[in-house]
Amino acid sequence: MNIENAQEAVDEWIKAHGVRYFNELTNMAQLTEEVGEVARIIARRYGEQSEKESDKDKDLGEELADVLFVVLCLANQTGINLQESFHKKLNLKAKRDHNRHHNNKKLK
Repeated sequence: MNIENAQEAVDEWIKAHGVRYFNELTNMAQLTEEVGEVARIIARRYGEQSEKESDKDKDLGEELADVLFVVLCLANQTGINLQESFHKKLNLKAKRDHNRHHNNKKLK
């Protein structure tokens, strides 16, 4: 599935199950909440904090998928073709950052 297909799948899901999209501000708040859940797992599983018993069964992939779902909702409701935008961004980053990262002594 490419990004365009994913946007279509989310739109179909919203129409079938979600009644309508939440407004953009609500979705932005949801995105922040979902990113916080990802951060909690990363901090406790891979960082220096100990993992709480209640967090041990959390699925990082599932939480990342929640983030992606809300990002796709925001793209759909604001008329963004995320596939196109992502390709543009990759090209920009390749031109802008190639030498910068290869020349970064911290990454050696």
